[in-house]
Amino acid sequence: MNNNSSIINIAKQTIELESKAILNLSNLINDDFADAVNLIYNSKGRVIITGIGKSAIIASKIVATLNSTGTPAVFMHAADAIHGDLGLILDDDVVICISKSGNTPEIKVLIPLIKRTKNKIVAITGNTNSFLGQHADHILNAFVEKEACPNNLAPTTSTTAQLVLGDALAICLLELRGFSSNDFAKYHPGGALGKKLYLRVQDISSVNEKPKVSASTNIKEVIIEISKNMLGVTAVVDNNKIIGIITDGDLRRMLTKVDDFSKLTAQDIMGTNPKRIAAEAMAIDALEMMEAHEISQLLVEENGLYAGVVHLHDLIKEGII
Repeated sequence: MNNNSSIINIAKQTIELESKAILNLSNLINDDFADAVNLIYNSKGRVIITGIGKSAIIASKIVATLNSTGTPAVFMHAADAIHGDLGLILDDDVVICISKSGNTPEIKVLIPLIKRTKNKIVAITGNTNSFLGQHADHILNAFVEKEACPNNLAPTTSTTAQLVLGDALAICLLELRGFSSNDFAKYHPGGALGKKLYLRVQDISSVNEKPKVSASTNIKEVIIEISKNMLGVTAVVDNNKIIGIITDGDLRRMLTKVDDFSKLTAQDIMGTNPKRIAAEAMAIDALEMMEAHEISQLLVEENGLYAGVVHLHDLIKEGII
């Protein structure tokens, strides 16, 4: 067996082992899981998530997922908690403690301190009979048979299981809260993802030129209007209502059909059923319309009147694509 084959086999075995462990988690979901979700959903406080070692890293990721889906959450490292950070926990907060064994020294010190403040504890652990399991109000069972590590030591499958349970928890809460894409956009305003969720057509078209001609405009003036605005298109309007469109392609097709176009006007070559989109529509909707019709521009309307042009290049520049 060559080196590449060995590497590929090890990678496949790791993925298969972890996928089986994750699939088995669905068999461990029970009323305790549902009760934990309802506890958090009905809580007036935040979710404090704590752990140590690799579990602490998983805790940080779950905190990020909860925060981005409408459930306020704070990370608290278990080691730091017993050296002052315990003050993070407020009266109405729910504490989620993550530990594979449930018996680490830090956990054994931390749990009684949390119990003293009467905050509810949700355990994510692979050992329901552990110290953590016995003292938690609710248990999310993260049991796995073995780690992907050949020595069954390095946290691999177990941390993946913890992460998946955290995702399941977050999605249940998201559904209960009726958390929509608009809500999601409030928490993700940056980057391409944010723009897909909040950027509207008018945000783009408003900074473009608004090429337009009337039906009686002669072809020379049509060409000038299209060329000077650099959008490859002009609207044909009547009292600022869209009645047609002329594109670069229409001009090229005209040149193949007639030798003398000096007497032609816009209405002679315009398309009479242009694709248009409302100014308040989402930019991502404009992209989907362009892709569906295999075009690169849309005319924009606002209150039934011509409001400009949105071009495929605008969407590329904004990172929508």
